Amino acid sequence: MKINEQYAKLPGNYLFSEIARRVAAYSAEHPDVKPIRLGIGDVTRPLVPAVVEAMRKAVSEMGRLETFHGYGPEQGYEFLRNAIAEHDFRARGTDISPDEIFISDGAKSDCGNIGDLFSIENKIAVCDPVYPVYVDANAIDGRTGDYLQASGKWSDVIYLPLTAENDFVPELPASHADLIYLCSPNNPTGTALTRKQLSVWVEYANQHGAVILFDAAYEAYITEPEVPHSIYEIPGARECAIEFRSFSKTAGFTGTRCAFTVVPKTLIRQGQSLHAMWNRRHTTKFNGVSYITQRGAEAVYSQAGQKQIRADIAYYQNNARMIREGLKQAGFSVYGGVNSPYIWFHAPMDSWKFFDLLLQKAHVVTTPGAGFGSRGRNYMRVTAFGEANDIEEAVRRITVM
Repeated sequence: MKINEQYAKLPGNYLFSEIARRVAAYSAEHPDVKPIRLGIGDVTRPLVPAVVEAMRKAVSEMGRLETFHGYGPEQGYEFLRNAIAEHDFRARGTDISPDEIFISDGAKSDCGNIGDLFSIENKIAVCDPVYPVYVDANAIDGRTGDYLQASGKWSDVIYLPLTAENDFVPELPASHADLIYLCSPNNPTGTALTRKQLSVWVEYANQHGAVILFDAAYEAYITEPEVPHSIYEIPGARECAIEFRSFSKTAGFTGTRCAFTVVPKTLIRQGQSLHAMWNRRHTTKFNGVSYITQRGAEAVYSQAGQKQIRADIAYYQNNARMIREGLKQAGFSVYGGVNSPYIWFHAPMDSWKFFDLLLQKAHVVTTPGAGFGSRGRNYMRVTAFGEANDIEEAVRRITVM
């Protein structure tokens, strides 16, 4: 028996596990202090009434012989896939059919599992800073080479710098990339790509035979018209892109677990349909999301559901405004928070040191940018997911330090 030695190459703890460890240690030393948590992007508003009512009804159905549901379709129930296709795509003029949509338990899971479709010989390109799962999942698969401790980079990965100097817009790689991870609105920087900026990547992918893995988990927070909600709004994207979406930050499903991935039937590589391959992978390794959860997700698209979730999203957007304006007034260089629930700001020192300082002096939990890559070392990420009173107090504490 031999283990997967790629795990030994992973650097230290997973980012959010390390944050949890430090916060737990601090709380043990200061049991009377309750830190305000603006680190992990977990929602705080409860499920909206339309979703709760739909799930109650579904639970009742599961308790009756004539309406009980056992295993459902691995790809997801048609009622949910139809609702997604109609509201998230067709209503925006995007041609995505229900059978190109695969329901799952989370965008994070799918971003990690999508590597099953691709050879380990493929060259990946990721932004720096980047959501850790993109790189870690490829490292586990053996697609990243060795971890270089001194630089905090993987030897076989193409890094696309996101900096204030380039407005956090990734530039095309100098060398060929096979798999390109893009996230817009971006986690962690909170910035977003315009149609023109995203079109450059779609053109590159089609010219090079590459595949774009597009994380759109935060599209519900987009406010500016020039920012597309889906990569499929860009001509040619159906031939080169896979898109990941989630109900977690849209409808408060972080603890309920429901998401979906779109794989167009027109996405072909080496004569093979990636849609058919993902379907085969899905049916082999996944037994589907529960009927109760999918009925709750369907209710998100009802008239009442849309009104209720938009109110919650507006609540978090106002939190983002408070954070952004408060940090700016305190003299920090601040980015994001307009099309995203995340705010990215420049720290006066190494981000882990500033994390500890904010925890100890302001009793506020943030996320150190170093956890997202070498170009995040002097930045912090703050989430707008929280209660408004806590957000206001946290900003006050940071600004008076």
